[in-house]
Amino acid sequence: MASKLLIITVFVFDLIAFGLAVAAEQRRSTAKIANDPEKNYNYCVYDSDIATGYGVGAFLFLMISQVFIMVASRCFCCGKPLSPGGSRACAVILFVTCWVFFFIAEVCLLAGSVRNAYHTKYRTFWGEDPPSCETVRKGVFAAGAAFTLFTAIVSEFFYINYSKARESFQPYGGEAGLGMGNFK
Repeated sequence: MASKLLIITVFVFDLIAFGLAVAAEQRRSTAKIANDPEKNYNYCVYDSDIATGYGVGAFLFLMISQVFIMVASRCFCCGKPLSPGGSRACAVILFVTCWVFFFIAEVCLLAGSVRNAYHTKYRTFWGEDPPSCETVRKGVFAAGAAFTLFTAIVSEFFYINYSKARESFQPYGGEAGLGMGNFK
């Protein structure tokens, strides 16, 4: 039987990760070009950097929830064998899918956080092209949030199917050899 406490805990961590990823998308850094009249140059001015913290928080909460699921399922490779059938087949497919979604979500959240924290220090003199005020692209944290949600759903179903397959396993308890009876 799947542990309800684990399912609720993982759900809460995934929900927090999703909320932080959405907040990071909403609070991405923006930049504007400012000029310094005394020194005759243009430069980039960035607003708050809170999205980086939100992105890193989402990254960590999603990682913790994945660790909980993998520890509980013994990463699908240790422990007693699973009984053959639909639950095991479903668990295998969901295990692989869960890791793919997790990897994509973590890459989006980490890349978005790193890119959001990067602020250019370029200056250009008046009359030249304005400086490139680089910011994280719109949708990077949103993609991380979407794949966080996909990971949450798939990991919950993986754990439930894994638990069904693990609990229904009945090792063969009989004698493995042929009995030699009275043959006349």
